[in-house]
Amino acid sequence: MATFPGVSPRRWRERASRGLISALSLLVFAFSDLADFVLCFFYRFVDGFLDENPIPCYCWNRREKQGSPDGVGEEEEVSETLYGRKNLFREICLVCIGGRSSEREEKRGSRSRGRWSDCGCESCVSSQQGKEEEKLYLMVREPSQARTGNYKGNSFENVIFLHGFLSSSSMWLETVFPNLSEVAKRDFRMFAVDLLGFGRSPKPTNCMYRLKEHLEMIEKSVLKPFQLSSFHLVAHSMGCIIALALAAKYPDSVRSVTLIAPPYFSSTEVRASHTALNRLAERKIWPPLLFGSSIMSWYEHLGRTVCFIYCRNHAMWEWILKLFTWRRDLNFMITDLTKHTHHSAWHTMHNVICGAMKLMDKHLEVVNKAGISVKIIQGDKDQVVPLECSYNMKSKLPLVDLKIITNADHNTVMIGREKVFTRDLEQIWFASIKSKLS
Repeated sequence: MATFPGVSPRRWRERASRGLISALSLLVFAFSDLADFVLCFFYRFVDGFLDENPIPCYCWNRREKQGSPDGVGEEEEVSETLYGRKNLFREICLVCIGGRSSEREEKRGSRSRGRWSDCGCESCVSSQQGKEEEKLYLMVREPSQARTGNYKGNSFENVIFLHGFLSSSSMWLETVFPNLSEVAKRDFRMFAVDLLGFGRSPKPTNCMYRLKEHLEMIEKSVLKPFQLSSFHLVAHSMGCIIALALAAKYPDSVRSVTLIAPPYFSSTEVRASHTALNRLAERKIWPPLLFGSSIMSWYEHLGRTVCFIYCRNHAMWEWILKLFTWRRDLNFMITDLTKHTHHSAWHTMHNVICGAMKLMDKHLEVVNKAGISVKIIQGDKDQVVPLECSYNMKSKLPLVDLKIITNADHNTVMIGREKVFTRDLEQIWFASIKSKLS
């Protein structure tokens, strides 16, 4: 085998493999650019026939949405990554067929019915159908002392659980709830929420799924109806962004915040939203999980096609999986992957995971100033959120307790070690209560 002078065979193979992956990535994503470009015209044509009021795409508006110069109202704007994604074939196309942005945005907010390419089965549509007010779907586990009547007023503690992207409250129902200690069952009231656009919660198409809209739904569905004056927060992945925003908005009410694999890139970086998109969904074919994320995050129409093929027909795919695996029930992580619409997932990815990144430093400052107890947990094999995110966040919160789990990835940091994970959570809650009383 020929090698370069001074370069070991192992180092040479590593360089060769990286070069091969880079070359193949260029080819694959060039083809993906073309496919998304063609699908843009296809969906424009089909939507014109099948949808009474089609939702315009973001392909042809190249201007980048920006917040106000002083940073006020940034959360009111959609993410610039929706408009700033480059496509080779759109860049060289001389004819712009997109309408004015004001007209496009007016159309976007004009209806709430699902699109023809969305699934409308009972497990996917809003559990609030037919009701006047839309609220999030949530599972509430009342403390045993409340069920027996052995409590005075609100003597128990409240915990709100927020899931990650393409997930649901099942994450907590399957991992934490069955493994609670008797003390926790007695003294804590648990709220496992399906975030807006996911699980069994509403999935309106007249919503941009910005951070403020996720917060408003949590307030309307949990905080106000249950009159929560104090609560703990536990969040995974994308849910960490929402949890920190909630803690910054209610610093006097939050007892503790536990963040599992939090995505974080400093807001001081230029184009923080684009940094998040490029780091969390880098255009590479390897590893496969990153490739899937890049396709769904960079390509509006390819992503919609995947949702149309897989999510809209999830009942058929689930039946096939059960047939081949001989299982009566599939793992909750498999079924959760389909419990969204392309509109809800696409906008949450860009407007929360990417767009809200520019607000993270501000939220961290409020949390740090309020002295809220923060615990970060992440696996050292995480291929979804870079491990540096946790270390970067710790640099912003010097007193944060950071725990790195050996040989755990983005999900096995909880799944497969449910009992240990639940004990860790309980220790955080009890320690926070003790510090407040002292």
